[in-house]
Amino acid sequence: MMSRILIIEDEEGIRLLVKLALEMNANWQVITASSGEEGITLAATEVPDAILLDVMMPGIDGFATFKQLQANSITASIPVILLTTKFQTTEPNRLSQLGIKGIIPKPFDPITLETDIDQILAENK
Repeated sequence: MMSRILIIEDEEGIRLLVKLALEMNANWQVITASSGEEGITLAATEVPDAILLDVMMPGIDGFATFKQLQANSITASIPVILLTTKFQTTEPNRLSQLGIKGIIPKPFDPITLETDIDQILAENK
C-alpha cells in the first residue's frame, strides 16, 4: 500500500519539486498545502502517514502549524519533519523534545529526498 505524505510549503516551486521527487523516486502519494491553515485542515481530513513542513511561511508559520497539529487528537500522532533553511546544529535536540521527528535542510537533494524522509521515519519508530 502506498504511503501518503502531506507537504506544507508556501513556495510553489519547492512544493512542486518535492511532489515530483517523491512521486517519481518513491512509493508516496503526495498531498500538498500552500499554507499552514490549509495544511492543518488537510492533515485532519486526509490523515497522512507523514508531514513535511516548511518553517518560514506567511500567516501561520511552521512552528505554529506544528503546535496546532499536536493539539488535535486526529493529527497529533502524525510524524512531522521540518523542511527549512533555518537549521542550526543545536536545534535537533530541542526540536526532538517538541516532538518533531527530523529536519531536512534547504536546499535539499531531490534524488535523496525520499531516502532522507524514510531514514528519519525509521529512526523514530
